[in-house]
Amino acid sequence: MGWNFDKPLYSMTNEDERNEMIRLWEKEKHGGLWSGNNRVPYPLTWLIALIIVTAFLVTMPIWGQRPMALLYVPMVEHMNDAEIQALATPEEKIARLTDIAMADHQKATGLRGATLPGLLERHPITYDDLLNIAPGIREAQTSGKYPMDYYTVLGDRIILANFEGSRREDGTPARVQPWWDKGYTIDVFYVTYFIIAMLLVCKRLPHFTHKPDMSKAG
Repeated sequence: MGWNFDKPLYSMTNEDERNEMIRLWEKEKHGGLWSGNNRVPYPLTWLIALIIVTAFLVTMPIWGQRPMALLYVPMVEHMNDAEIQALATPEEKIARLTDIAMADHQKATGLRGATLPGLLERHPITYDDLLNIAPGIREAQTSGKYPMDYYTVLGDRIILANFEGSRREDGTPARVQPWWDKGYTIDVFYVTYFIIAMLLVCKRLPHFTHKPDMSKAG
């Protein structure tokens, strides 16, 4: 079996092999049907690409990340202020608290200041939601056992996140969803392996412009 890499996207077989494949197609029967030599339909190719891209986009942390409790800490700290309690409706209260939290996050330095405003914008909550999670946030702050970015909001509760892979400067694991973790590395490897394997299989066949003469089959 010879390989020809002169035009790998055209065909990886040499001329003799291509001719032999065409001869077999013209000779052999397959349950009363004959196998032609047609290209993979473009819609199927684009569908595979769409599935791969979509799978990565919806699982990347920027989209699939649950909100951290840290996002709502400024809201909890100010929700009992006279200014907030003087507002007439829950909608007005949460709008003002969101502005306060956004300003607080924007003043932060480093990664927190770069990421938290966007995360808060993508994870808005209602005033009733805030009332439900506020006791959990206060309890976590009082215990001081873990940083507030280790907790994620799940319904009306805050829970300790179970992410692994990232580490802080002191070597302890950071329970914060990483931008890129081992799971994505494994996914990239297997997706690349799949694409290469499918390319080798398809391009070992004659190019789709080589058509067997089905009138010879019998």
